[in-house]
Amino acid sequence: MRLLRTVALLLVLLLGAAACSGADDSTTGTDSGGDAARAGMASAEDAEEADEAREVVVTGSLTLVADDAQRAMDEIVRIVGQVGGRIQERSEHTGQDGEDVSGALTVRVPAAEVTGTLDAVERLGEVTDVAIGSEDVTRQGRNLDARITALETSTERLLELMEDADSSDQLLAAEAALSERQAELEALQAERAYLSEQVTMSTLHISVTTDHPVRLEAGGFAGGLRGGWDALVTVADGLLVALGAALPWLLVLGLPVTAVVLARRRRRRPAVPPAEPAATA
Repeated sequence: MRLLRTVALLLVLLLGAAACSGADDSTTGTDSGGDAARAGMASAEDAEEADEAREVVVTGSLTLVADDAQRAMDEIVRIVGQVGGRIQERSEHTGQDGEDVSGALTVRVPAAEVTGTLDAVERLGEVTDVAIGSEDVTRQGRNLDARITALETSTERLLELMEDADSSDQLLAAEAALSERQAELEALQAERAYLSEQVTMSTLHISVTTDHPVRLEAGGFAGGLRGGWDALVTVADGLLVALGAALPWLLVLGLPVTAVVLARRRRRRPAVPPAEPAATA
């Protein structure tokens, strides 16, 4: 009986040890899975921070057809001012009749306001074409930052050397090196400031005109006939303008040329021989 009790006790102890070992493994596995999940979340957060830190230069252009180009350009200036932008360039051109006005604007707006600005401009007339481009300059910016940091450290080191210089030669050499480092540092800082400004403020080129493209209206034969007639009238009007501009030149140059041609023709005419007297019987 004692032998059986001893064997049973040993079996119970062995089963209890196996259960504890399984529980420990399970707990360890759970902790490992949690660590992996936390590592994955950290990597995702790092990637998101990296995306947020990227620097992108956005540029755009569009052509706007408006009934009143002058008024449309004034409205664009107002829109740009509302979003915190500024007008970089503005040019206007008045047609021969003194009424048709066209112009071009180069504006700078905050990068976050590009879409809203374009939407507001599109409501002023008909947009015939629009283009948006972007350039990732993150690597260029980081390279400039690294070079600036290195030069700042070098400048500080040179200042320390100047304080500890034992001779005038060492002091002069340190001053010359410091002057060179400071000039290079200022150039890099100016380049970095320009790049940051390009990222912060996007550039938009806006052309404004009153010329509507000729389009065939819908409506079958009648619509096509009307569109063709309008195109014919436009072409005929252009030809008449060209003829009116060329007519004074034709009069000035044509009269001398005509006189020269007539004179040459007279010279080339054969002389008429005199009539012979009639013979007398």
